Amino acid sequence: MIDRIRDYLSGAVSSGIFPGCAAGVIIKGRTEVFTAGRLTYDQKSHAVMKDTVYDAASLTKAVPVSCLALKLIESGRLSRSEHLVKYVPEFCGPYRDLITVDHLLTHTIDFNFRLSDVKNEGPDGIMRAIFNAPMRFKPGEKFCYANATSILLGLLLERCTGKKLDILAAETFFEPLAMSSTFFRNDSIPKEKIAPTEIDPWRGGEVRGEVHDESAWVMRPGVVGSAGLFSTAPDILKFISMLLEGGELDGKRFFRPETIQMMHTNQLSSGTGAHTGLGWELDQESFMGKNRSGSAFGKTGFTGCAIVIDPEKRAGFVLMCNHIYPRRRENRDQINRIRSGLAEIVFSVSG
Repeated sequence: MIDRIRDYLSGAVSSGIFPGCAAGVIIKGRTEVFTAGRLTYDQKSHAVMKDTVYDAASLTKAVPVSCLALKLIESGRLSRSEHLVKYVPEFCGPYRDLITVDHLLTHTIDFNFRLSDVKNEGPDGIMRAIFNAPMRFKPGEKFCYANATSILLGLLLERCTGKKLDILAAETFFEPLAMSSTFFRNDSIPKEKIAPTEIDPWRGGEVRGEVHDESAWVMRPGVVGSAGLFSTAPDILKFISMLLEGGELDGKRFFRPETIQMMHTNQLSSGTGAHTGLGWELDQESFMGKNRSGSAFGKTGFTGCAIVIDPEKRAGFVLMCNHIYPRRRENRDQINRIRSGLAEIVFSVSG
């Protein structure tokens, strides 16, 4: 198993899927971290190390943002049925009085616009577009993955707790789990330990150590719920281990088992034709592979990163990489082939 994974990741580097990567794997309580390649395609660049930091992109939506919401729901500080406008009264879009926390966690709000279209309008312009976005369907009728949904959830969490997202995440998860290289804002890690994400003409050159997502970058110095997390394979592996252990790690309880059950239980009616847990994606062969069980759940990021967790198999993995370096690809076919292939190796174990 170890040799298969090591050879597989080395092959992905040789094929130009990414210049390098770090992958953390856990199978029945045993953890292993693998590395391959370099930070860039330049043979003089640093080799990827176990503690190399990557931009996790949309993994942020699940770790920590949706999990923060679930933690507040579990503690009774927030309800799945509470309405968005209770905390974000500025929201003026259609169906403003119908949107609930549940709709935010399941991405069942049909935002009929792209944030990239307003990236040049500044923070106020982005939020104005979100607050007034057109919608084609009532909340709950259709699964519609959108950054705007997670931005609203992050804002709701800040209003509910009175704390900024990065502070809330550090206090709730990162510090108790000793995820010491996980952050939204970098205060101490040298740039040579951070993999560059892309050479972006819009940003004026190489993006490294600053959030890659365009709308999240425009929203600085604040942090948003859609993207912006930086982390390492060993750190994310700790979070995965906690979830696989029923919400507890090293004697500290973070979730009740029934909360984790909601993460990998479909929350949508059969009429939608889609599957999603609370804050996590379900039943996605494209990046979870064919050997997953029915309980597998996960999340992917635009930069190439991925998390997949299978409670039935008692296994999971995180892939941290910079697939879009030096420039983004036309589609996700190549990176999904690597993600699903890695999943098939990891989940070839029995439960």
